[in-house]
Amino acid sequence: MMELHILGTASARPTSTRSVSGSVFACQEGLVIIDAGEGFQVRYSKQRSRMKREDEPALLRPNRIVAVALTHGHLDHTWGLLPFLQTLSLDGRQQPLIVYGPTSPEILDTLKTDGIDATVPLNTASAELLNQYRSWFTLGGTSTHLGYEIRWMLGEPRSGRWVEFIDDASELIWHDSMPQPDAFNTFRMDSIPTHHSVPSCAWQLSRRERKGTFDRDKAALAGLSQEERKTLSEGIDIEQKNGEVLRASQFRGASKPAMSVVISGDTAEQSIQPVAPVTVLVHEATFLNDAADKADAYLHSTAAGAARTAVGCKADNLIITHFSARLRDAEEAIIEATEVLGQTCGLASANDGDRVRIDENGNAIILKASESGWTQHNLSHH
Repeated sequence: MMELHILGTASARPTSTRSVSGSVFACQEGLVIIDAGEGFQVRYSKQRSRMKREDEPALLRPNRIVAVALTHGHLDHTWGLLPFLQTLSLDGRQQPLIVYGPTSPEILDTLKTDGIDATVPLNTASAELLNQYRSWFTLGGTSTHLGYEIRWMLGEPRSGRWVEFIDDASELIWHDSMPQPDAFNTFRMDSIPTHHSVPSCAWQLSRRERKGTFDRDKAALAGLSQEERKTLSEGIDIEQKNGEVLRASQFRGASKPAMSVVISGDTAEQSIQPVAPVTVLVHEATFLNDAADKADAYLHSTAAGAARTAVGCKADNLIITHFSARLRDAEEAIIEATEVLGQTCGLASANDGDRVRIDENGNAIILKASESGWTQHNLSHH
């Protein structure tokens, strides 16, 4: 099972009911924070308290966090990160943590040529993550100051090049591909290029297809030896002395499908190229069709644009979020997205605190938050 906690559904301007961006991906191999706008540590703590009140499994324990993945450098997606890291330090964290963020080819080229103290090109946006990383290093965002190992990485999703800041950000190490969290075995993270006014990416968190469960009772009833059962459980067929072949597949249940969630961050309408089938796409839908010119100007998306992106990447389900403060009712966005989607995929809008759950068979539901807990809703095919 995997689950996404959506802890901020406003655009850059928060409202009385919606905070800025920040989500938590949860699976049995660990937690990944996707964006951390201002006040993220408060929202994270509130969600944990909600789950404790409801006797939910302790999925959000801070010591299970293995990574933070930023979609881009705008402050409504990043400015709560350092306080959150410092909160983890105050709580006595010991486990290593990786921070990933997208950058431009020009920044990587400059770092490659001139080293750790390279000067950023003159046309670099102030929200470039290298600028923020350097600020956070100065303000105590290093392993020595935090008291636990933190690995800071910048990468360019199109080329796959990544650079890591090591030894308290005094040296660089280069990677030909993005290092995965150590705890991830059946799960993985991938950055997907997106188009925005600063370097940006979507994040895909996926689990590959898995073999069905080995039926030990069936193997025992067949009178097989311990060695034969072990061989079959490893997926190896057995040829018996009488020439009969026992197929390993006959002793396994149905395979578990590959599944994933993609979190888009801010992006202009475009084609997202996933690396695995998309079970759920979480996409910003800042504007309605009547403000499409603003969407184009800010390189954001309309609800209809988010729906076209979902169709383009063959997503099974679409969750829209990141709503403009001018949007009074997300139902308007649902209506415009439905006009594009038809019956092609499930659809819902998210509020702060909602959870998206994907079970072992790839079925997705949304758990809508309220003061009294969560209510389960199926993702509607409108």
